[in-house]
Amino acid sequence: MKQQHIFLFFISIFCLLGIESSNAQTATDTVNYKERYGLRVGVDLSKPIRTLLQDDYSGLELLGDYRIYKNYYLAAELGNEQIDLPEENLSVSSKGSYIKLGADYNAYENWAGMENAIIIGLRYGFSTFSQTLESYAISTQTPYFGSDLRVDPEESTGLTASWAELVVGVKVELFQNLYLGANVQLKRRISESTPSNMDNLYIPGFGATNDFSDFGVGYSYNISYLIPLYKKAKK
Repeated sequence: MKQQHIFLFFISIFCLLGIESSNAQTATDTVNYKERYGLRVGVDLSKPIRTLLQDDYSGLELLGDYRIYKNYYLAAELGNEQIDLPEENLSVSSKGSYIKLGADYNAYENWAGMENAIIIGLRYGFSTFSQTLESYAISTQTPYFGSDLRVDPEESTGLTASWAELVVGVKVELFQNLYLGANVQLKRRISESTPSNMDNLYIPGFGATNDFSDFGVGYSYNISYLIPLYKKAKK
């Protein structure tokens, strides 16, 4: 279902890009005009929405980018997540903060007066977090007695993890300086510290982990506002 939503969202964004392209082409000839350079700040909408819909999750992510040269941007995300992970034989919770730093390239050739983007980016992510083993069940060889459920929370603090991330997405200017965006992320763990008695099940900023691969995926729906600082002429 998440994949379907992401696909439909991207289709709608590309339609908006096409419509704005057509409008700009008919309204503007090849002229000299000035492009805006500045700081764009915003929020990932998917995390507050998920917080409202899921009782076992809360999160917030702030994001920003700064245009440094033509189609190149410095980019960063800063966030916090807390999640409960009830499994069949154990229950675990994870909470912590993270930061992602990197750069974006705009692969979309705008017509005069447009400032939309098809983003291809790279990030380095770093997270500090804690993981708590809330409860676990010990299986017995006698079905008559059932599982032995132990409820004795044990928290492991000071855990860290790092990863590299490939980002592909779009940004569309809906109104003056206001942008709506979406992206998908392919992540690869670089390093992590783990509790003494188990592996990490969830790393804030990276997402769920598994024993079979160091790769993970993520997505974002975001809204941002551009604070123009100066302009540069472009043909």
